[in-house]
Amino acid sequence: MLDTGIYIELLDTALKVALGACIAWVAGWWVMRRNAVVGSRSPRENRKLTHLEAISSQVGQVTHTFAKYSSLASESVQFGERWPAERKNELDTISADLVNEFKGLADAEAKLLMLGEKNLERSLRLYGSHIALFRKQVYVGRADISLEQIAALKKDIARAREKFYDLLSTKYDRLLSNR
Repeated sequence: MLDTGIYIELLDTALKVALGACIAWVAGWWVMRRNAVVGSRSPRENRKLTHLEAISSQVGQVTHTFAKYSSLASESVQFGERWPAERKNELDTISADLVNEFKGLADAEAKLLMLGEKNLERSLRLYGSHIALFRKQVYVGRADISLEQIAALKKDIARAREKFYDLLSTKYDRLLSNR
């Protein structure tokens, strides 16, 4: 005959194992339910996130090309007639690249309109128009513009870019949080 103490220990261990299994089952159920309700995004949301990421990349390319362009254009104004011809050729190349990048910007605007993001599209269009205005006002051979005026134009462009990215980031975060 077995001692009743052994039975009590076996019963105690069995209850602890059963309680642990119940806790694990409840935790697993809760995690699965939470992921089903909150974590999964629809294919539409995933496509929208992908489009927003692509738009951000296109705007980044324009920004990079514009940074090179504005640096060379500012340099041309600063040095005037003493500016080397090789640098002018480099500016011509970068200028052509910037024009090509504007096609990507127009594509990004079209995607935003397709997604129903009119405020984002307007903000992006404003950013592009600031860049176009800079190109009209800062060019090789222009002597009647100061470096301070150029810096002010660049600051306006930076503000327009920042506003666009603030709006884009807010939209992106909302999609990620699945509100």
